[in-house]
Amino acid sequence: MSSPSLGRVSTGIEGLDRIVDGGLIPGRGYMINGPAGVGKTILAWHFLTADDAGEDTCLFINLEEDLADLQANAEALGFDTDSIECLDLSPDADVFTEDQSYEVFSAAEVEQEPIVEAIIERVREVEPDRVVVDPLTQLRYLTSDDYQFRKQVVGFMRFLGGYDATVLFTVQETQSLPTDDLQFISDGTILLERTGSGRRVSVPKLRGSGVQDGDHGVRITDSGIAVYPALEPGEHTSEFTAEPISSGVPAVDELLSGGLERGTVSIISGPTGVGKTTLGTQFMKEAAGRGERSVVYLFEETKSTFMQRSTAVNIPVEEMVERGTLRIVEVEALDRSPQEFAAMVREDVEKRDTQIVMIDGIAGYRLTLRGDESLLTQRLHALGRYCKNMGVTTVLIDETADIVGEFHATERNVSYLADNIVFLRHLEMKGELRKAIGVLKKRTSDYERTLREFEITEHGITVGEPLRGMRGILTGTPEVVDRQSDPRTN
Repeated sequence: MSSPSLGRVSTGIEGLDRIVDGGLIPGRGYMINGPAGVGKTILAWHFLTADDAGEDTCLFINLEEDLADLQANAEALGFDTDSIECLDLSPDADVFTEDQSYEVFSAAEVEQEPIVEAIIERVREVEPDRVVVDPLTQLRYLTSDDYQFRKQVVGFMRFLGGYDATVLFTVQETQSLPTDDLQFISDGTILLERTGSGRRVSVPKLRGSGVQDGDHGVRITDSGIAVYPALEPGEHTSEFTAEPISSGVPAVDELLSGGLERGTVSIISGPTGVGKTTLGTQFMKEAAGRGERSVVYLFEETKSTFMQRSTAVNIPVEEMVERGTLRIVEVEALDRSPQEFAAMVREDVEKRDTQIVMIDGIAGYRLTLRGDESLLTQRLHALGRYCKNMGVTTVLIDETADIVGEFHATERNVSYLADNIVFLRHLEMKGELRKAIGVLKKRTSDYERTLREFEITEHGITVGEPLRGMRGILTGTPEVVDRQSDPRTN
């Protein structure tokens, strides 16, 4: 469980505690809002079992589902419910008669007083520190109108406040029962949603406390809920020396005027099969020789394929993995949110001292957005800015669509994110398919503006002399220039 800030009450979810500035303010009431199936009750169990010291008395007031089922589901997720006091006020089979089975009762047909008295009696008996009411909106069906419901809820919350209890109450909005009116009685609102881009949580209201704005990733796991706060790059910095890091291939370093600077974002772009991933891995091979750690996130191929292909071109990735200088991670994009992936990167950087991060590739990463293309540059910008602040060198692999033809530096208009852009290109020369490498952009220093032939063999990467005396190289079908008629050669 998480450790809340001094004077705060933990929600039991580390990521959510970070969003609400370390935890909830004691003695206040908070609303958990969201449709069915988003994890409101699971969040409630986290809250009730968050006290590692065992000093808090916890009360769960159940107004809807079968309590035994709720407890069984909680225990299946690893929550220990034995120490939690429970008050079960959910309907049972006795409310039905033979000729009324499965009919909906009106408010006039339900006795309200016994329920209210049961709550008051149990709270006085337990004197709880933490209370969950699940769901509070069920009380609406025990009152004659909206006014009476609001009046009852206000009195109920004030009654619990008299015991200095920190209260979470779940609500579920329907057409006949909007929840906007309930926000006035709460000191904060935790909104759980399930959207086309995945599960998320936000905190639109939190009185008397700071809160991290934005939509944050959520995953429901076998042990409950995990929350991944949206990455805020400005909160993370580390001192580092902005020095060039070598690729280990002299001609590549010449093109880049020494290599890629530490703490920069680079895009390696080009069509399929041109050697983008191999070139990025070459920088990690050289970093391993310096004893530095790297990680590659594979969005578009398997780990075994990556290892076989790298080994075949003299990049000893298996040895690098064994020595701990390389970590290879397969990422199933449709199973991750951008926030969860950012948390993976943070763990590699902050806990494993990773110096180079390679994302292979941008097209695969885009799938984590589940169709929300407008967020691509925003999420990548935040991730790149975080790595730069931490002194981590980031390599983004971007596959362009055309093998030959019109030249595109990047495929998804993300070039402005990069400090460096290295492009690879297929060439058709004398009926033979060959490759070229060039540098399009380098913010931190000058760079060589020529194109060179690029080759990958069983011995590794080879880069030749500048391709002079040719034109149309970027189209993929270069032509030899008549040096006598070209004024640049005279």
